[in-house]
Amino acid sequence: MIQGKAIKYGNNIDTDVIIPARYLNTHEPSELAKHCMEDLDKTFISHVEKGDVMVGGKNFGCGSSREHAPIAIKASGISCVIAETFARIFYRNAINIGLPILECPEAAKAINKGDIVAVELSSGKIVNLTSGDEYKAAPFPEFMQEIINADGLIEYTKRKITLASNA
Repeated sequence: MIQGKAIKYGNNIDTDVIIPARYLNTHEPSELAKHCMEDLDKTFISHVEKGDVMVGGKNFGCGSSREHAPIAIKASGISCVIAETFARIFYRNAINIGLPILECPEAAKAINKGDIVAVELSSGKIVNLTSGDEYKAAPFPEFMQEIINADGLIEYTKRKITLASNA
């Protein structure tokens, strides 16, 4: 179960806003996290806490296909992103690095900045603990849950190879 404070943004949050291009010379997650959202919200990095939940509107993660964007979000401490819709490449990149993201238009519209949100990834259940409202996103298929639980596709693949080698 994921639980954290909601940090909310609007529609069309693109990868250039999530992590500005001037910081793409590093792949170090902790360095990327220092600059996450800084062109949109200069206070983000000073108020985000481990476990917080990012909430966005439509077309979250649009723009270039850089995987730096979900890495920066995850490394900043965000435990999950809920949005009305995600750009396709961002969606895949987020799963590949083990960042849970859920499409749920009702929750994305209703959750307010600062609300406490609980997310159960296995069922897709989202609860706004502040208001008491509940929402339902489509849960991830089991193999995608395994990728997220393994902390991304690379670790998932390593585990599968190890299991196959030991069989």
